Amino acid sequence: MRVTSLSVVGLALAGLLAGAVPAGAVSAGPAAPTPAASPRQRLDWAPCPERYEELNAAGGQCAEVAVPLDHRDPGGRTIRIAISRVKAADPSRRRGILLSNPGGPGGTGLDNTLRLRPALGDVADRYDLIGFDPRFLGDSTPIGCAPAAPAMPPGPVTSARADFERSVASARDTARRCGRHGDNAALLPHASSRNVARDMDAIRAALGERALSYYGISYGADLGAVYTQLFPRRADRIVIDSSTDPAATQYELFRSAGKPLEEALDAWAGWTARHHGTYALGRTAAEVRARVERLVDGAERRPVAIAGTRVDAPALRLVLRQLIQHEEYDAGLAGTVRDLVDAAAGKPVEPGPELAAMLELLASPDLADSMLGGALFMCGDGGWPSGGWPADPATYWRNSQRSRDRQPVFGPFVNGMIAPCAFWETEPAEPGTRIGNGVPVLMLQALRDNNVPYAGALALHRRLTGSRLVSADIRSHGVYGRGVDGLRPVPCADRAVNDYLRDGTLPARDIMCSADGGVSVGRR
Repeated sequence: MRVTSLSVVGLALAGLLAGAVPAGAVSAGPAAPTPAASPRQRLDWAPCPERYEELNAAGGQCAEVAVPLDHRDPGGRTIRIAISRVKAADPSRRRGILLSNPGGPGGTGLDNTLRLRPALGDVADRYDLIGFDPRFLGDSTPIGCAPAAPAMPPGPVTSARADFERSVASARDTARRCGRHGDNAALLPHASSRNVARDMDAIRAALGERALSYYGISYGADLGAVYTQLFPRRADRIVIDSSTDPAATQYELFRSAGKPLEEALDAWAGWTARHHGTYALGRTAAEVRARVERLVDGAERRPVAIAGTRVDAPALRLVLRQLIQHEEYDAGLAGTVRDLVDAAAGKPVEPGPELAAMLELLASPDLADSMLGGALFMCGDGGWPSGGWPADPATYWRNSQRSRDRQPVFGPFVNGMIAPCAFWETEPAEPGTRIGNGVPVLMLQALRDNNVPYAGALALHRRLTGSRLVSADIRSHGVYGRGVDGLRPVPCADRAVNDYLRDGTLPARDIMCSADGGVSVGRR
């Protein structure tokens, strides 16, 4: 299992496993004219930074592309975008360039397209694989915040209200530290998916290409939709995986995950009941769910002490959310719950590997800023004020409390965790992008995605009238190339993507892939 960061406040905005997190909404707003093509640049290619061992071993090279800070002012201040390139292995059949984005928002991607190579198979040989770190992230021109004060760990006794007030204070502090630090007041208005899409087109132009192909997951899927809107004639073969409703605000998207998360918990509880002999959490799904609800309720009064760390209810809900995303993690989640139940009862516990990794991250001194990149684009994409997040903390508390009857485990989490965007002090330079076009696009979505629910993909599918949708009857966030992360592949979906990238042929109709990877239903 690949876990990259675990911030109780930051990850309240993000699901984290398999490199994917909930996408920020592609917010509605008037569409600006497509900018003029960026000029061709001379790029100074060199070996990539030493930490990218696989990229260098694959013959990759890195360079920087200069782009306008404000693309509406092409002669003004510029920033740097870090890119990588692994040249096509079969120049005689070379199609062009393939870019990708790993999600987030806030994910860096210098080596991401190379990571897809095992899933791409022979298709990878036909493209220059281009990675890039979005503006203000990774090796691109960065944005940083003033240092955070050391985080105070939970005390031995707490309450749901006290936990909520701590999250409000943390969100306020992050907004203040980021908005007023250094040159951020000049930079932050230009942190938007709209500008990342423009940067992608600047990369295309700098490489001397007529068009670009692209794969994006989660937030990266929404970014791909923005690119098709701004640059329809430069979009070659576009694949977007696990996308969201482009008309919803980001807070609405976050809240929409509550119901599918509870349904996923029910499915997991059924699996765990069938393995009662191993985990002893209940012989029926109802018994297992009741055990989890008691665990969370107890943590709202007394955080669970385990391995030198106190896990309060927000952190506990966060841990549950990370592990409920994929069916393959059912055993890890069952072991984690067993460990936490025992610890809550005062028993000595040696945490299993999944819980141990998360506890380590909870104790990280960099916890407060671990999801800064996500905040940059969440706050910059959703409109002003507050990036589509309600500015009044009372709204979050009220929605959190109202959700408890129907969504007792995850409702307080998705409704009540407040984003720094609620207190953001910097107004975006322009509105978001209204999506609606006929560019050919291949979409993928898991039916039981509890991170970005299926209904959101259907909404985007209707807006992208030239798209085809490949659905997978699985519980997962992300459909294509799951084997890269050690998950069970969906061959039906992998074939659809690779056939499209290889031959440029979209499926004749929408496709439903069965749980075993075959085609179960053809959908028009």
